[in-house]
Amino acid sequence: MLIDWLSKDGKLVLAARVTRTFAYGFLSIVLAIYLKLIGFNDIVIGLVLASTLVNSVIFTLIVSFYADRLGRRNMLVIYAALMSISGAIFLATEDYLALIAAALIGTINVTGSETGAFLSIEQALLPQTVSNVRKRNTIFALYNMAGTFAMSVGILLSGLPTILQHQFGLSQIESIKPLFMLYSILGIIVMIIYFMLSKKIELTSDQIAKPLTQALSPGTKKIVGKLSGLFSLDSFAGGFVIQSIVAFWFFTKFGLDLTTLSYIFSIAGVLTAFSFLAAARIADKIGLVNTMVFTHIPSNILLILVGFAPTLPLAIAFYLGRMALSQMDVPTRQSYIVSVVKEEERT
Repeated sequence: MLIDWLSKDGKLVLAARVTRTFAYGFLSIVLAIYLKLIGFNDIVIGLVLASTLVNSVIFTLIVSFYADRLGRRNMLVIYAALMSISGAIFLATEDYLALIAAALIGTINVTGSETGAFLSIEQALLPQTVSNVRKRNTIFALYNMAGTFAMSVGILLSGLPTILQHQFGLSQIESIKPLFMLYSILGIIVMIIYFMLSKKIELTSDQIAKPLTQALSPGTKKIVGKLSGLFSLDSFAGGFVIQSIVAFWFFTKFGLDLTTLSYIFSIAGVLTAFSFLAAARIADKIGLVNTMVFTHIPSNILLILVGFAPTLPLAIAFYLGRMALSQMDVPTRQSYIVSVVKEEERT
């Protein structure tokens, strides 16, 4: 097989990643629009979306301090269960406090590129699933490509409500609710996949013997401190253009329906997926840091042009161009971090 160099645990992680990002795909498109349809104002919509990002920060911090002690598999199973619960809450109620709570406790992703607890744990264990250290760039590229392709397919499913409206006469609100049910079911499937992971993904007792206050060596603290500052600035800016907000912008500015939005964002996802493969090859030739820099600058110029585009075709063209470049730094960044951080410090 093409991925014989990848262990069973590595393949399970990829399967969980594909299932999870498929769910994120359709939810990231419909969520803000659904909230608008049930009568939420823009401030409350912003609070719900912000809650998903706050959740990501809190759960990532929990992972950093406790995942290796409580067990990586256990943490993944818990977060998958919360993913399922959050989908069930969105299906069951339209109360804004309940939905904000669901966004806070559930692992909902609305950014269009995964962040949060799942990512932190999986990135930490992925290097342990390859038999050859030279495959490290490849596994991160494959991990990101598989997830992005799955998200693209999931985005296509966000056009389902339009079909349900035309074929079965459902209202806009009722036609979206089956997607919340599916999201909850997929969370259960992800949980089952994580149950199948072996103990090989865990650190040994010697590796996790350090107290939390000494979890990072001085050299690693210096590197992580610099990278955290850089990535924080990047993420702060990225928070203004998460996928749910961009979809909501196209919906309100140009009056696009969910089917058209699903096509646009699915194509964008496919372009992003192919860019991960290109990123791995480019990184092998010019280095990880150069790849991060020389793809990030033009992608942000294109983003500026999206906001000033006078017509829909131009806005779509600029957006697709951006998405073909914007995530090329992700696998290179992940590979760089695990290359400069000790195995027992990665989580």
